Amino acid sequence: MKHDINIDDLRAPEMAEAVEKCVHCGFCLAACPTYKLLGEEMDSPRGRIYLMKTALEGRIDPSDAQPYIDRCLGCMACVPACPSEVAYGDLLVGYRALQESERERPPLDAVARKMMIETLPHPRRFRLAARAGKLGKWLAPALPPAFSAMLNLLPDDLPPAQPLPDVLMAQGERRAVVALLPGCAQQVLAPGINFAAAHLLAANGVEVRSPRAAGCCGSILLHIGAEHEAQTLARRNFAAIPDDVDAIITTAAGCGSGIKDYPLLFKNQQDAEAAQSFAAKAMDFSAYLAGIGLRAPMRLEAATRVVYQDACHLLHAQGYGAEPRALLREVGNLQLVEIADAGMCCGSAGTYNIDQPEIARQLGARKAESILAAQPDVLVSGNIGCITQIRQQLANQADAPPVLHIAELLWSASQP
Repeated sequence: MKHDINIDDLRAPEMAEAVEKCVHCGFCLAACPTYKLLGEEMDSPRGRIYLMKTALEGRIDPSDAQPYIDRCLGCMACVPACPSEVAYGDLLVGYRALQESERERPPLDAVARKMMIETLPHPRRFRLAARAGKLGKWLAPALPPAFSAMLNLLPDDLPPAQPLPDVLMAQGERRAVVALLPGCAQQVLAPGINFAAAHLLAANGVEVRSPRAAGCCGSILLHIGAEHEAQTLARRNFAAIPDDVDAIITTAAGCGSGIKDYPLLFKNQQDAEAAQSFAAKAMDFSAYLAGIGLRAPMRLEAATRVVYQDACHLLHAQGYGAEPRALLREVGNLQLVEIADAGMCCGSAGTYNIDQPEIARQLGARKAESILAAQPDVLVSGNIGCITQIRQQLANQADAPPVLHIAELLWSASQP
């Protein structure tokens, strides 16, 4: 049964604009991880745009297009590669939200999705689920792919919490006041990231506020089409974070990218102005720190080869690739090493390594191969999803480097 959906009647005219702008030139093909891996036209950005267009116009059943749309990482590598400046993200996010409201998922798929929605954005629930999952890891090979992937991504041990004070005062003359967005799964998997980021900002003259009522930004849900749930989480942060801060700092690339989509998410709603203001103030930690500049020199104890791994939602979606590298180049004893296909996705992509575990595994293996070829002493990234994915891919490699968030390495280098 075909769905007669008129594209002109959609909530977001931006979707129609994205469709009309695409001239099917093919520049996106070389940038697309799934096209490079699978070699299928419909697994490319221009192929998916055609599928979404024909489904929205009612010329094909949406279920025929769905497998190809599901296989899209949403990495946005196609956006900077596009000479027509197609806003592919506006189309993809809008289409997924539209289709999710009508889609009938298989029972196990629906259960896995429900588990992600109800646990990942909520640190307390996620911690309990992670502890339970650790006990059941031995079951992973016998479980359906999505459940097996969830368990395999969990660390063997969860680190202890590293709570931040409500206000961390700036050291020396105060240069700015920021709010630090706590995130969700990162609080459980790597609480040291926010600890390092907050203390490094404070050491550089920035007062850091950590509102207790703030939480998940909703990006991880927006990525999978759970629009209303994402809006609920976003509204909580609108209320929790005061208006008088100079910036809202994110330490996860996916969070920053998702927040930049708030104006579209809340378009024509009563929260539209709050969404616009929030998105305008949101900034990635490394970009913000590079912008204000470091006060004191940083140095590692010994000569260290470091690979910086570009998170897709930082490089492609937000355009920050030079800023984190500029920070690393200021660290004494640090040699920055580049890798092949540096901008190619590692396969994390929000919940992609749960939804599409085999493709994610292949992309992760490629990324791991490039990293190991560079022979780094340390790998750093700016996104907890990438860190988790790459650690898993490197787990069985004897010469695997430690994988850190850029804030953790910089904080270590700033210590006397």
